[in-house]
Amino acid sequence: MALGWKLVVDSVDARVLADFWAAALEYEVEDPSALVGNLLASGRIGQDDVADHRGGPTFRGLAAIRHPDDPFDATSGIGLGRRVLFQDVPERKSVKNRLHVDVHGRPGGLEDVVVRLEGLGATRVREFDKGPAGHWWVMQDPEGNEFCAT
Repeated sequence: MALGWKLVVDSVDARVLADFWAAALEYEVEDPSALVGNLLASGRIGQDDVADHRGGPTFRGLAAIRHPDDPFDATSGIGLGRRVLFQDVPERKSVKNRLHVDVHGRPGGLEDVVVRLEGLGATRVREFDKGPAGHWWVMQDPEGNEFCAT
C-alpha cells in the first residue's frame, strides 16, 4: 500500500509563503482555527503558540495549503490529500534548492502564468528555450525558493 505524504518547506514567514503558493497553485490555505481554539481552551497550548492568519488563529510558525478537491478533516482543518506545509526556521535559505515545484500553465499560456505569478510576488530568474524540449522560466517565490513555470 502506498504511503501518505506532504511536502514540508522551511520558511521565514510560513503565512506569507502559504498565501503565495495557495494563490499560485489555486490551492486552499488550511484553516486550523477550530483546532487551535480547542487547544487554547483546554490549556494544551498558550497564546505564545498562536498567531493570526487571515483573521483567525493558527499555529505560530506553521501554515499549510491543500488541493481544493481533496478531503480534509473538518475538526482540525488539516488536508488528507495533496498538501504543502510551511514551517518557520531561524535561518534564511542560503543555497540552491534540491527539490522544486514545476507550475504548469495551459498550452500556449506560459507568459500569462509567469505574469500572474509575478503579480503574486514571484520573480523571474532565467528563461530556457530548448526548442522541441520545451520553453520555461526559472522563478523564485517571495523567499527566494526556486521553481519553474512551464
